Amino acid sequence: MYRSNIHIYIHISAEVKEWVFRLASLLCSFIVWGFGISLAASRYWRLWEFNNKSLHLIYIGLWEAYYYQEVNKSGVITRVPVHNAMNSSWTISIEIEYARGLILLANFMQPIVLVFTSVAIMVCWIRAPYPDFMILCYKTSVLFLILNIICTVLAVSWNHVADIYGKSTLDFPPTFPVGKVDLVRKQKTHVFPQGILMAVLSIISIIMLLHELWLIKPKVRVRPSVASMNRHVKI
Repeated sequence: MYRSNIHIYIHISAEVKEWVFRLASLLCSFIVWGFGISLAASRYWRLWEFNNKSLHLIYIGLWEAYYYQEVNKSGVITRVPVHNAMNSSWTISIEIEYARGLILLANFMQPIVLVFTSVAIMVCWIRAPYPDFMILCYKTSVLFLILNIICTVLAVSWNHVADIYGKSTLDFPPTFPVGKVDLVRKQKTHVFPQGILMAVLSIISIIMLLHELWLIKPKVRVRPSVASMNRHVKI
C-alpha cells in the first residue's frame, strides 16, 4: 500500500512537471510574439541627438520618425509632437529595409508556433493516441522558432552595429527641419537588448519542446516492438 502510494505520487509529480514544461513553452512563445509586435511598432530603433535649438532628439522607427519641435506661438515656446512617415522621400538604409522584412517575417511565423504548440498540448490533454502527430507539431514549432531567432537577431544586430559603430546611409528628406550634418550623438536604445531577450525566450521554448519530443519518442519506438511480440505469440 505504501509503495503504491509512492508510485502514484511519483507519477503525478512527473505529470505535473511535464505540464509545467508544456505551458511554460507556450507562455514563452506568447511573450515573444508580444515583444515582436512591440518591436515592429517601436520608435526606438534609433535615437539621434542634434545640435539644433528647435529640434533636439529624433526617435526613428522602422516606418516613421517621431520628434518634438519647439514652435513660437505668440511669444510662447511650445513643444509640438510630430510624426513623419519614412516614405520614398527618405534615403532608407539597407539595414532598415532588411529589418522591416525580417521583423515582419518573424511576427508572421510566431503565430504558426503558437498554433502547432497549442494543438499538440490539446492532443496531450485529451490523451489521444497520436504521438506521431504530436512529434510533427513540436518539430514544426521548433523549426519556426529557430527561424524566428535568426530573423530577430539579424535585424536588431545589424541595425545596432550599423547605427552605433558604422556609417548608416539613412538620411532625411530635403524638407526635413534638420540635416544630418547637425547630428552630434547616436544614443543606444532598448531595441537590441529586447531582440536578444526574445531570442533567449525562444531558446528556452525550444529546449522545453525538445524535452517533450524526448518524452514522446521512446513511446513511439516501444509500440512496434510490442506489436511484433503480440504477432509472435499468436504464431
